[in-house]
Amino acid sequence: MKLLKRVLLVLVVLSILFVLAFVLVVGPWPTYAESDFEHAGFYTDALHAIDQAAQESHFTHAPGQLLAGWASKSITPAVSQPLAGYSARPGDKHSIGVRDQVEVRVLALGDGEDRVVLVGADMLIIPPNVAEHVRRQAANRCGLSPSNILLNASHTHCGPGGFAPGWAAEFSAGPYEETMPAFLAGSFVDAIEEACDALEPARLAAGDVDAPQFIRNRARKEGPLDPELNFLRIEQQDGEKCYLVSYNAHPTTFGDDMMRFSGEYPGELVRYIERTENAAAVYLGGAVGSMGPNAPEGPDAESRVVAMGEALAKLVLEHTRALPLQDKFDIASVGVPLGMPPMQMRPFEGNTNWRVSPLLGRVLGLPGEGWLQGVRVGNILFVGLPCDFSGEISREWKTWARDQKCDLWPLSFNGAYCGYFSPDKYYLETPLGYETGLMSWYGPNIEAYFTALFHHLFKALELPKESAA
Repeated sequence: MKLLKRVLLVLVVLSILFVLAFVLVVGPWPTYAESDFEHAGFYTDALHAIDQAAQESHFTHAPGQLLAGWASKSITPAVSQPLAGYSARPGDKHSIGVRDQVEVRVLALGDGEDRVVLVGADMLIIPPNVAEHVRRQAANRCGLSPSNILLNASHTHCGPGGFAPGWAAEFSAGPYEETMPAFLAGSFVDAIEEACDALEPARLAAGDVDAPQFIRNRARKEGPLDPELNFLRIEQQDGEKCYLVSYNAHPTTFGDDMMRFSGEYPGELVRYIERTENAAAVYLGGAVGSMGPNAPEGPDAESRVVAMGEALAKLVLEHTRALPLQDKFDIASVGVPLGMPPMQMRPFEGNTNWRVSPLLGRVLGLPGEGWLQGVRVGNILFVGLPCDFSGEISREWKTWARDQKCDLWPLSFNGAYCGYFSPDKYYLETPLGYETGLMSWYGPNIEAYFTALFHHLFKALELPKESAA
């Protein structure tokens, strides 16, 4: 009888613990109606941090000669190391070869007072541990502050994996390899240092062209697109050239059966420019949230990837040749960590009224902090965001920016990853999609929160009005 009582007691205790764990970690937790971010401490702290960081820059209506330099380094791991992207990849995502070298490419710019580096890597994301390594080492070796470094990933799903510990990172990027963060960060900083050492007088031209034929809204069939292909052409005085390009389509023409490292269509775009123009090129992943690729028809994924990269590169070259080059640009930058609203991941596709507890995010290794980056080069504003940023939101931001006479480049994967940021109007839709349910970690009001931050960042980096003579 005593044994039976003990067994029953153990079962009761275990049942209570199971129920507590379910309630505290899994649910049921009804979704919030509002995050009320405007009255939250993390929002006011972010505004203050943006203002403080902006004070590091020197603002002038009479900038010095534009300086530019660039460099690239391989980040191709050893064969058998895991690839990042596609949770369904077989064999713990371990690679079996290299289709094309994956690289980190850096464009450094200066105006005589301020320097910035725009870093584009053939990676799925830039995880926080790698970003922290890069910021620390770049400060020691190049004298750059975190505000001077914009980090970006092309979002290829065939780049280096194994870059971070935790269940969530392993789910998307394979088993953690302890040497990977230092390997990646070392290549990043080597390229940053080389680009800064290569700074020389230069001229710059900027432009864009719509390329709707290569992009689709993958979240909603008839949904809006952001088809803008953005580009810069930079020429040093000796004639050396570099192109900076950004597009918004996911690099997912290769599927989860691709087991070799590859830069996907962004890699093909860069290499076409390099060999055609005898120039350098840097690619930055744009607002890829909900934006899928619509690669040209071909017999297989290989041919479609090549065709898409080359077609986009040809558009860039066609539309840059006649652009006038200028040699004076005021440069300013801001980079700050951000507090985030409470996590509200919704795991059940048919029910928008349930979410998991914010505690589950800690168990899974999901970040509680984001990062916001702004780099202004004249009237060009690069905004780095810690997420798969929705192309639908970027359309709205660009409309607002054009009214301010600003050429806006919204970019994803800036040294942190906080899931998908989709328009607030989709937060309570049913059925939920992948982007608006499982991968929408911080809604509702995530669009409103980051739009408010973007407007504040714009004002913080805006040149003061010239006083009347």
